[in-house]
Amino acid sequence: MSNLFELNDQFRELSQRDDLDPTVMKDTLDAIDDTRKDKLENLATWADQLKSEIDFMTDKKKSWEEGITYRKNKLTWIKKYITDVLDDAGIKKIATENHLLSARNFKASTIIDSDKKLPDKFKITETTTKPDKQAIYQALKAGEEVPGAHLKVNRNTVIK
Repeated sequence: MSNLFELNDQFRELSQRDDLDPTVMKDTLDAIDDTRKDKLENLATWADQLKSEIDFMTDKKKSWEEGITYRKNKLTWIKKYITDVLDDAGIKKIATENHLLSARNFKASTIIDSDKKLPDKFKITETTTKPDKQAIYQALKAGEEVPGAHLKVNRNTVIK
């Protein structure tokens, strides 16, 4: 019988392995020789750590996305400013020490001021068909058979 410190080490080592598929993970967890309560305690701690890592990564992702958006907007503004300076001076092309700048015409952007005012010939009608999951759920829950659908038991553990 291993002591709690060793068990924590076993779980710590297991938590750092990204190469284990669920079957191997289950077999490894089953092989740890300790009480059910201690195993569950360690698994709950591991779950808490994973949740914290997910929250941290989600916050970082949001921060990175905001930084990317900021930089894209800044880049757009700078390029427009350079274009305006070149246009105001009547310069088509200029060479600096490190860059060659030239104002060009690209494909014009289509701006829709009011889609309600557009004639029908300039509108596309899209029809989407998707399952009504709420109606299917209600029918299955009432015992009705719905071909192509079934209810899946959704059991999970709350860790506090």
